Amino acid sequence: MRAVVSRVATAAVRVDGEVVGEIGSGLLALVGVGRADDADRARLLARKVHELRVFPTDDGARSVADLGLPVLVVSQFTLYADTRKGRRPSWDAAAPGDVAQPLVEELVAELRRRGSEVATGVFGARMAVSSVNDGPMTLLLEV
Repeated sequence: MRAVVSRVATAAVRVDGEVVGEIGSGLLALVGVGRADDADRARLLARKVHELRVFPTDDGARSVADLGLPVLVVSQFTLYADTRKGRRPSWDAAAPGDVAQPLVEELVAELRRRGSEVATGVFGARMAVSSVNDGPMTLLLEV
């Protein structure tokens, strides 16, 4: 699994013009699922997101776990695009929707089990994601 994780001042996702998920200060996680991924990887990625120490404080960097900050999770199969050949990306490495959706849901469930407030997009929908990056601080996580 892969996630592009940004520290944000605010982030929101809209479907058909309506806000379906929104957070203030926290993390925006764009999550992609590969064909070889499973529930263990989803839980591992959730742990990494939850414990990622990217929020500066006077006494060092802290995580959403430390600070009680929310996470906005948005599924994004395009993180598995292969652009090495030609001009048209291939998504052969991305898991099909019926495999990916339960794994994104497991990642969200694990974040919640760990105590995070989690907002989400809508799996498979055409979404408009907006964010105000804080820093900017954006990292690629892979498990």
